[in-house]
Amino acid sequence: MSQLSPNPAGGPPKKLHLDKNNAKIAGVCSGLAKYFGIDPLIVRLVFGIGAIAGFGSFILIYLALWAVVD
Repeated sequence: MSQLSPNPAGGPPKKLHLDKNNAKIAGVCSGLAKYFGIDPLIVRLVFGIGAIAGFGSFILIYLALWAVVD
């Protein structure tokens, strides 16, 4: 029987963390971008547009991620 690994590469499972090296404010967006393998600018744009269009709800999401994510 083979074990199923959450990481398709077969390595250890991926972990979401703050990326302080590429951080603009707290590293939340760059950490999310690294986790999903996309450009941090895309995540920052999504959070910026979401903060404006969502009447600040994305700001609360950002602050919650900042507080919870290691």
